[in-house]
Amino acid sequence: MIARSLVAAAWLLLFSGFASAQDIGGKYRVEGTNFDGSRYTGVAAIKVTSKSTCNIAWDTGSTAKGICMRNGSSFAASYVMGDAIGLVIYRINSDGTLEGLWTVAGED
Repeated sequence: MIARSLVAAAWLLLFSGFASAQDIGGKYRVEGTNFDGSRYTGVAAIKVTSKSTCNIAWDTGSTAKGICMRNGSSFAASYVMGDAIGLVIYRINSDGTLEGLWTVAGED
């Protein structure tokens, strides 16, 4: 359950400014909150695969991998960690940070 909590949390990736779809790739610091309210940190790596799509991997003590897509100021990622399948939808803020809402299949 803790592993699911780490991946399923609303992650905050800190960017160093706005990135276009083509240059969103790179490594980013991750901060967020688990289901139980505890905080975590880690790293996310984004690899661009086209003008609007990418692969993403998070390491927050547990590893999750998935695909992502950018459209204007929106950024979405789906991921798998073990048996958990999740989805995160981010808003790209004017300061370059991403704030997300998340879900995990089968969870409330």
